[in-house]
Amino acid sequence: MSTFLITGGAGFLGYHLCREFAAKGHHCLIYDIAAHEPAEYPPDVRAFRGDVRDRETLQRAMSSQPIDAVIHGAAALPLWPKKDIFAVNVEGTRNVLETALTCGIRRVVFVGSTAVYGVPDKHPLYETDPLVGVGPYGITKIEGENLCVAYRNKGLCVPIIRPKTFIGTGRLGVFQILFDWVESGCRIPIIGAGHNHYQLLEVTDLAEAIYLASTADEKLANDTFNVGAERFNTVREDVGALCEAAGNGARVMSTPAGLVKFALRIFELLKLSPLYKWVYGTADTDSFVSIDKIKQQLGWQPKFSNAEALIRSYQWYLDNKPQADGSTGITHRVAWNQGVLKIFKWLLK
Repeated sequence: MSTFLITGGAGFLGYHLCREFAAKGHHCLIYDIAAHEPAEYPPDVRAFRGDVRDRETLQRAMSSQPIDAVIHGAAALPLWPKKDIFAVNVEGTRNVLETALTCGIRRVVFVGSTAVYGVPDKHPLYETDPLVGVGPYGITKIEGENLCVAYRNKGLCVPIIRPKTFIGTGRLGVFQILFDWVESGCRIPIIGAGHNHYQLLEVTDLAEAIYLASTADEKLANDTFNVGAERFNTVREDVGALCEAAGNGARVMSTPAGLVKFALRIFELLKLSPLYKWVYGTADTDSFVSIDKIKQQLGWQPKFSNAEALIRSYQWYLDNKPQADGSTGITHRVAWNQGVLKIFKWLLK
């Protein structure tokens, strides 16, 4: 049995990683600024409360027992203040890598993002394509990757995983807005005509990819990998499949992309909407990556299509709505305050 430390372990991805690793017979330590809910986790999970910006607490966690690998999933999301995004995503990543090196831990898996590609004009995207940061989050994810490469040169094995937007059981955040509208039987506005292809990823498929990167031979794993669904249709088709599964009259509605994106930009600047530029700025463009490299090099194979992942996540939302309702926040495990979007939901019923 191996032991893995997961930064951001109390979050949406961390929760699924603990379940994935435990199912394969391994032990997990979670490190997070937030408390986890013990009843949701495997019984032998050990938790450390701490911030990745705090080197001393990281040192205590990583030296508490022999650790085979660190999965660095802690990150400040785009809704966080800019200074915190840089502090957590850059300095926090440096702390994790340096502490792992100091503690003699051979491998750190870095959970990056396909946001590092910016808004490209060609698809699919390959791991060798240029990196262009959009906003503080995209910029810091690139800087985080640069640190990972530097620590590879210091002797660490540092697999970099670039996942597409991932959803699944327990995911709320921006997808709670979509699920709330679908449940209400509204017209669901998509930006533009919806004929673009926007690849998603089911979180258990992502957890499997991270597990392989954590356990595969170092010569194969010490690399950079795109991760996304293998089966996906157009946005109109995938969201339409979700609406059809809901069976309550919800249906897809096209909108003029330029006008809608302009309005959402104004709402964002006025802090009236939770949708940030990366969400609405790429919603009407193609966005998909090649996953050939991780399939061939690590033997990864995704199970869920876009539509299956959306429907699976939506069904969890319906089954857990009493717990999902109420408080709002800025992480993936809580609902986001819809702000001015509630008015448009009422108009589109």
